[in-house]
Amino acid sequence: MRPDLHPIDDIQAALDSGGDRLPESDVPPHTPLLEVRGLGKRYGGVVALQGISATVNSGEVTCVLGDNGAGKSTLIRILSGVVTHDQGQYLVAGKRVKFSSPRQALDRGIATVFQDLAVVPLMSIWRNFFLGSEPTRGIWPFRRLDIEHAQHVTVAELARFGLDVQDPHQPVGTLSGGERQCVAIARAVYFGARVLIMDEPTASLGVKQAGMVLRHVVQARERGLGVIFITHNPRHAYPVGDRFIMLNRGAMVANVTREDIDLNDLTQLMSGGADLDELSHEVQDQQR
Repeated sequence: MRPDLHPIDDIQAALDSGGDRLPESDVPPHTPLLEVRGLGKRYGGVVALQGISATVNSGEVTCVLGDNGAGKSTLIRILSGVVTHDQGQYLVAGKRVKFSSPRQALDRGIATVFQDLAVVPLMSIWRNFFLGSEPTRGIWPFRRLDIEHAQHVTVAELARFGLDVQDPHQPVGTLSGGERQCVAIARAVYFGARVLIMDEPTASLGVKQAGMVLRHVVQARERGLGVIFITHNPRHAYPVGDRFIMLNRGAMVANVTREDIDLNDLTQLMSGGADLDELSHEVQDQQR
């Protein structure tokens, strides 16, 4: 077993250990929010992504799995507006789009929480929560930051995700990895995200912190968001996933629901399956 694959029982226990249910969104469940059809991207002669077709629905978690070089990062960049696709179609709420910037994606309700979280460690929690969108009051030229409102909203929104902030002036860098993930997720939801893309949120976390992040994923799903959970770890994906998309060398090799596959099969598919079996036989033959 790979060292970063934590026991599934520990992850599930962490998931079950806390957090009240959040009020659900008025968006009907299983409503298509985002769809890609035959999506592809080339860099010169290099095919980074090809033939990706999938639908992200409200109130569901779509897990995208694959090892390094599988095409996960390219898919994230296209969906979040960092780069444009050159093959296939990209639809948001049934309408074709081709974003040229992350701001355009965000304006359509697609928010991405990257691994670096886009937080400033030395700035306070509330400043990070409203970074770039600070509330103001008064009229020009006497307009100023509405610090009291910003702090109240920050504390209230983080509490809805189970994070009790005693001092919103606390530097966000003093929070744990799971708590910083909570700030990034709550910020995206507050500013109107309908689709939340999470880039390897549990990659560098232990069991307890990973469980905290996975609870946030479940809470976002309960609020009616469509969550795209990017990971290389099937033991983190399976407890929260409704659909699993497997990428390998830029191509989609599987698109299955939770009812179609169990954890062992998902892990086998993720780890290479037949390739590992062949390698095992070769090693055994050499040892004889």
